[in-house]
Amino acid sequence: MLILDTHALLWYLSDSKEMGDDLKQQISDSDLVAVSIASFWEIAIKQSIGKLKLEESVSEIEHICYLKDIMVLPIKPSELDVIKTLPNIHADPFDRLIISQTISESAILVTKDSNIHKYPVRSIWK
Repeated sequence: MLILDTHALLWYLSDSKEMGDDLKQQISDSDLVAVSIASFWEIAIKQSIGKLKLEESVSEIEHICYLKDIMVLPIKPSELDVIKTLPNIHADPFDRLIISQTISESAILVTKDSNIHKYPVRSIWK
């Protein structure tokens, strides 16, 4: 399973040049692609404080994910327990939750965030 970090999700959905074509193809070819519900929460917060300008609402983004067969991961209490075991490298609570979900799901995180690569989590970015 591939889990898309928030920026990876937005760049993938918008076909942004920020994400290389090879990585886009790898995501498209993957049997199972997911995004954390935490990413939708992060998007909503950043939209509400003006840090993220998007035409689509969170609900519309969720619908686009559904159309593209991107599963939305709920937050499980066991994943919150994993957060407590993570080294204190990254202060971003959304990223820490996404990291814990990736670990819990034995998945691979698609992220450009160099701080995330310091955690014991499998990740890719090309």
